[in-house]
Amino acid sequence: MSKTALSKAETRILEQCWKLGTCSVREILDSLPEEERVAYTTVQTLVYRLEQKGALRKVKKIGNAQLFAPAIEQREFRRRLLRDLLERFDGSPRVLVSNLLESGTISLRDLKALQAAASGQRSSRGRGGKGHA
Repeated sequence: MSKTALSKAETRILEQCWKLGTCSVREILDSLPEEERVAYTTVQTLVYRLEQKGALRKVKKIGNAQLFAPAIEQREFRRRLLRDLLERFDGSPRVLVSNLLESGTISLRDLKALQAAASGQRSSRGRGGKGHA
């Protein structure tokens, strides 16, 4: 996928493609909740933009319908997104988390719960190396 960031609308379409797997523009449109429905041509434009950016790829054509599939895994997409976000905070996770706390986006309670969950994952990984207790 190219370095070009995805818009909120493009990301939403990509999320639907991850859920659906190989799909047509019509299937993507039909899968959107009623309150998010837009014109067919809008979804089509977003799909073509995602293809140009390397996030989707054409896999085959059935009649007039072109089928698309994600060209990037959701996990990899999120990693890149986080890496880009972190760069905006001088590469410092502390500065990022501090801003999240200051803005009220997360609470100290959330942070402690995340820390406890991460500690639990680390200690279970330490036993046997495969995360099994």
